[in-house]
Amino acid sequence: MTIGDIVKKYRADNKISVREFAEKTGLSSGYVSMLENGINPRSNKPISPTIPSLKKVAQGLDTDLDGLLRMMDEGQEVSLSKTEPEAEIPDNIFPIRLSRFPLLGDIACGKPIFCNEDRESYVIAGTDIDADFCLRAHGDSMVNARIMDGDIVFIREQSAVENGEIAAVIIEDEATLKRVYYDGKTFSLISENPAYPPIVITGEELNHIKILGKAMAFQSDVK
Repeated sequence: MTIGDIVKKYRADNKISVREFAEKTGLSSGYVSMLENGINPRSNKPISPTIPSLKKVAQGLDTDLDGLLRMMDEGQEVSLSKTEPEAEIPDNIFPIRLSRFPLLGDIACGKPIFCNEDRESYVIAGTDIDADFCLRAHGDSMVNARIMDGDIVFIREQSAVENGEIAAVIIEDEATLKRVYYDGKTFSLISENPAYPPIVITGEELNHIKILGKAMAFQSDVK
């Protein structure tokens, strides 16, 4: 659903007017009407609510920002502008489109750990990330690639990668994130931290290796 559809449905279900919903959110009645119509009359373009505005809408819907994002279509545009919601968006402010990426659990940046699939969780990020799912990094073996403990790593699902690319790899039932090299006989998983030796796999052990996909991007929390 678009943000406008969500607001209209909430008002209909709760039998409240645009003005009453606006009072709940702290937004103007005019802006709520713009949301529902989906068009900014000043620019005649699809409306792109700001994150602060979305938080106010979420408050009016008796939920939080995460709850609202779950209800919204992945293609809903969101503006990075910090201007008031009624203001026309300047040409140098570009809207972003959000998508939901399944968070499948943890992946080791160090010794391989059990691959914990938790398909009930997801991460919100821009649709410009060419990925199918994401994993939470655990450990410090990829720090020289700027992937830190706790970072979210976005993975594009594929069964093979080029030599030197970073991939999510399953070794039997355990998952790890490493730079991958394969010469036809030997499969080497290389850390981006000299404290960790390479993981070298040959012979029969190659049958127990599976590449989940290529690491495309990562997301860090500001601390």
